[in-house]
Amino acid sequence: MVSALFVVSEEGYWGEECIEPLTTLTDAGVEITVATPSGQPPVLDERSVDPEEVGEETAEHVRDVHESDERLNDPTALAAADPSEYDAVVFPGGHGAEWDVTQDKHARAALRTAVEDGEKKALVVCHAVGILAFTRDSEGGMLVAGREVTGFPNAWEEGIVDDLDMMPDGRKLPYWVEDEVEAAGGNWDAELDSDTSVTVDGDLLTARGPPSSHAAALALLDELGVEY
Repeated sequence: MVSALFVVSEEGYWGEECIEPLTTLTDAGVEITVATPSGQPPVLDERSVDPEEVGEETAEHVRDVHESDERLNDPTALAAADPSEYDAVVFPGGHGAEWDVTQDKHARAALRTAVEDGEKKALVVCHAVGILAFTRDSEGGMLVAGREVTGFPNAWEEGIVDDLDMMPDGRKLPYWVEDEVEAAGGNWDAELDSDTSVTVDGDLLTARGPPSSHAAALALLDELGVEY
């Protein structure tokens, strides 16, 4: 059976970006393990279940899965997970990922394993794409250097943070994903004129944001050779 490791933030994951791939891969028969940096249940960004932000249907569906899915409610500690045992590693987004997942050495190791193995895949979504700015390959270079990627763009971030980079919840955003990934050598194109943006570069898949979540899940299944 094809398997996937989901690495989810304890600082605030964006609902659709986790729940959409989680449920789509599950429906396709993929066996999923959820991990968080410390092994505590992931935290849902409340803005991602605000009906005025995402619509009533999405908000209700996301909250229901978040509260009822045993994999989300009883995750494993990331350090205890062996990424080599999985066919894919998935990094859902959300601003919270900037505080824990993208800064976690075990998350970076999992990403490196998935991309360099040759038989595995990595899907990185939205703000989690920032992990590419901090992940080195096995030879010490930047893993993202020369790769085609998409992710949460500066043009969208400008509409969220204020002039001091403060988030609506009062936290200061540590960095802007587009700036850091480009500085690490990634070839960035968020395809702002398209409704969705999913980029496949070898065994690395990246997705722009919530509206691209379903397309990203389908792209991952295709890359894994799983019919859906």
